[in-house]
Amino acid sequence: MDIFDKISELYDKRRQVELGGGDERIDKQHEKGKMTARERIKCLLDEDSFVELNPFMEHRSTDFGMDEKGAPGEGVVTGFGEISGRPVYLFAQDFTVFGGALGEMHAKKIAAVMDLANKNGTPFIGLNDSGGARIQEGVSSLDGYGQIFYRNAIYSGVIPQISVIMGPCAGGAVYSPAITDFVIMVEKTSQMFITGPKVIETVTSEKITPENLGGAEIHNKVSGNAHLKAATEEEALLQVRQLISYLPANNQEKPPKQPYTGEDDYRPELTDVVPFDTIRPYDVRTIIEQVVDNQSFFEIQPDFAKNMVIGFARIKGETVGLVCNQPKQLAGSLDIDGSDKTARFIRLCDSFNIPLITFEDVTGFFPGIKQEHGGIIRHGAKILFAYSEATVPKITVITRKAYGGAYVALNSKSIGADLVFAWPNAEIAVMGPEGAANVIFAKEIARSSDPEETRREKIQTYREKFANPYVAAGLGMIDDIIDPRETRSSLVKALKMLRNKQEDRPKKKHGNIPL
Repeated sequence: MDIFDKISELYDKRRQVELGGGDERIDKQHEKGKMTARERIKCLLDEDSFVELNPFMEHRSTDFGMDEKGAPGEGVVTGFGEISGRPVYLFAQDFTVFGGALGEMHAKKIAAVMDLANKNGTPFIGLNDSGGARIQEGVSSLDGYGQIFYRNAIYSGVIPQISVIMGPCAGGAVYSPAITDFVIMVEKTSQMFITGPKVIETVTSEKITPENLGGAEIHNKVSGNAHLKAATEEEALLQVRQLISYLPANNQEKPPKQPYTGEDDYRPELTDVVPFDTIRPYDVRTIIEQVVDNQSFFEIQPDFAKNMVIGFARIKGETVGLVCNQPKQLAGSLDIDGSDKTARFIRLCDSFNIPLITFEDVTGFFPGIKQEHGGIIRHGAKILFAYSEATVPKITVITRKAYGGAYVALNSKSIGADLVFAWPNAEIAVMGPEGAANVIFAKEIARSSDPEETRREKIQTYREKFANPYVAAGLGMIDDIIDPRETRSSLVKALKMLRNKQEDRPKKKHGNIPL
């Protein structure tokens, strides 16, 4: 035997690893409309950029006949590659090997590549497709999950972490994606749940399908556990590539800047977007489209808590994070889900040096017994906390209403906004003119011979005297009142002015956000 025989042996073993669970199981994967782990990696990364790590790692379990069962690649493919020329580390679970079940060495492979991602300050991507813990390995599997959860947590806010759910994800397996920055699910082929339908039926007698329990639609619309959904695996992987284009490699870098072709910053259409009547709804996305670079808005969690619109965009090629009230839903008010969605996005942007722009048109916190008993105080406080602790450039544009505590919470000067602009039709007040007039002038209205006419007059009096931007501007709570048509140019100048912003916070281990 010579060196060439050894080289041939190497290639034979590599081919065996690359075949995973074999042709029959690969065919079954394809029949479900799913790609294999290696096909997914090829689809996600730049061509010929993937470098595999630890392909020959094997389990060491001997119980339940495991000593006679091989697991090529240990049911997971790990390594690094590039997305648009930028390095990323990743794993892709291989459902053709033990159903992608996680065992000791499977977890060790993932943990090793996570550590490399952290050491190199590089985004980390997990392609999840697993039946859960490898039961034959007992508590070693549980310890393996713990090793991954720990790294998800300590690397949070250090490197971007993205999870793509491309098959089942049950039990403890769901907690790794839950800790990461983004969760993307594929419609009809991916599910996440702590306890499956059979266990639920046994314990509670409730009957439900896996899809209705934890499918992409449920987690994007109802639970808020997922951030994006895709009709196909290819579309989900394209969303990962899009996300990476907005994010820095780590928390020490600024987001990447994209080439920018000049556009006129003066936007006359903005005068027609927001109805002058404060109770008429409109879609805040029409403002976003006029202000950001053409087709650069990438909305996050578009189907959850629709009263708030969040996402990434570019202005003159530079990444910004947008937090916007949506007057089409709940009159743009803040509720429990909207508060959670908003606060987490603010903290994400702050973690990765992404400037925050807030478009504000808020009536207040959404009223009701269900909201109060559900903890709107605690949930709403998350927004206050998130904005207050954020040190990235923070800019607010008040487009119409800014009432009460919600005005304070949405990046007001008092909680640390760098710049606050208001349109001339903005109403900034403790409450809306209608409610304020009913309180302040209650006796006069009651004594009037024509209460309704008196009420209308008092509402107008309050609106003219208090519900306008000039009182707040006079007190320094607003930096400038701007022509709506000059909103984009004002933001361009503001971002340029704040580009080198540095701000410290008192030294501490960490704050105690009201979770």
